[in-house]
Amino acid sequence: MSSNLFTLKDKVAIVTGACGLIGQKHAQALAAYGARVVVADRDQALCEKLVSTLEGANHIAISLDVTNEENLIAAKNVILERAGRIDVLVNNAAINDMFENPAMAAEQSRFENYPVQMFRQSLEVNVTGVFLCSQVFGTEMARQGKGSIINVASTYGLVGPDQSLYINPEGKQAFYKSAAYPATKGAVINFTRFLAAYWGASGVRVNTLSPGGVENSQDDWFVKNYSAKTPLGRMAQPTDYQGALVFLASDASSYMTGANLVVDGGWTAI
Repeated sequence: MSSNLFTLKDKVAIVTGACGLIGQKHAQALAAYGARVVVADRDQALCEKLVSTLEGANHIAISLDVTNEENLIAAKNVILERAGRIDVLVNNAAINDMFENPAMAAEQSRFENYPVQMFRQSLEVNVTGVFLCSQVFGTEMARQGKGSIINVASTYGLVGPDQSLYINPEGKQAFYKSAAYPATKGAVINFTRFLAAYWGASGVRVNTLSPGGVENSQDDWFVKNYSAKTPLGRMAQPTDYQGALVFLASDASSYMTGANLVVDGGWTAI
């Protein structure tokens, strides 16, 4: 077995939503294994700042709106002009519910009250955005006869949300996980299967990475609730998905397509 099985040397890898908590770690991992990383997010300045921290050279910062087809086509042309090819696409960009007034979050996030415009916005970014990025960048991979698309989903694309996790120590429901996130992430998982079947003969592999919850300054009581339900006894750290991402991007997973790699500390095992 080659010791270079996981190398990404000479590969060009795009990460959408790259400036987010996990997106940054995705970009760092790909760069560490030799890829030329295209850091793609809405804020150009943040993209350039992240590029300046990555291992290696010649990485590319590019402002990107995953819901804007014209923007994506223009970005593809820039990437091909500067890098000559596209080998890896990490569809990481997504939105999760945020409510401006925490005091109203429980009431507004209840399914009975959940605003349809928020549901539509989630569909637009989390599903249509994955469709468009795959169409624009993946078509180039199919043309060149090789590539790896990694769609980032979630454990909530596999199981329904456990609303008891959001009950605070006073016994009140602080928040409800809405229908939008599990609905869109479930769609991403099956879209992965479609693309894997469609582009298999073109040499493009398409897999899903389904992470569990990441510790990110949540209330202590929530971290405790979540950790108690996880066999490994903790939430994920932002770096916990780097190995899985490099595996899916590299030739180490060369006979793997249409799969959903679940990295959740055992959350969905029980």
